[in-house]
Amino acid sequence: MRLIGAMALDPVTYEEVEADRSATGQAMLVVVLSSVGAGIGARGLGSGSPQSMVFISGLSLIAWASWALLTYQIGVRLLPEPETRSDVGELLRTIGFSAAPGMLRIFGIVPGAAIPAFAVTAVWMLVAMVVAVRQALDYKSTARAVAVCGIGWALAVAIAVGIGLVFGPPVS
Repeated sequence: MRLIGAMALDPVTYEEVEADRSATGQAMLVVVLSSVGAGIGARGLGSGSPQSMVFISGLSLIAWASWALLTYQIGVRLLPEPETRSDVGELLRTIGFSAAPGMLRIFGIVPGAAIPAFAVTAVWMLVAMVVAVRQALDYKSTARAVAVCGIGWALAVAIAVGIGLVFGPPVS
C-alpha cells in the first residue's frame, strides 16, 4: 500500500513513512529496486552489456544517495522554515519512497520505450521528492520544497555525470 501511495503522491503516505522508524529498510529496498530498474531499462538505450547494467544501477544508486544527502543539507540547514524539525532518518525514509516511480524504468528495455520511460519517471520522481521533502521537513510552502529538490537534483546530476565520465564504460 505504501508503494502505491508514494507513487500516487499521497502526502498522508509520506507522513506515515516519516513517522515509522521500521520503514527505513523498506525505503532502502525501494531505492535499490529503482536503481536496478534503471540498470535493466538502460539496455533499451544501447547499454546492453552486463557490466553497463551493473554500472548504471550503481550510478543510479550513487546519484540517489547524493541527492538525498544534498537535499537534507539544503532543506534543513540552508532553506528551513521555522517549523522545520527533521532528522536524517525521517528524510531518508520519505525520499526513499519517492524513488518508487523509478522502478518503472525497467520498461526501458522494451524497444523504443527507453527514452519515454526514463523521461516520465525522472519527472515523476522529482515531483514525488517534492511531496516527500515538503512532508518530512514540515514545510508549509511547496515552492520551498521545489527549490530544495531542484538545487539538490542539479548538484546530484552533476556528480553523477562527473562519475560517469570518469569511471563509465566507453560509449561507441
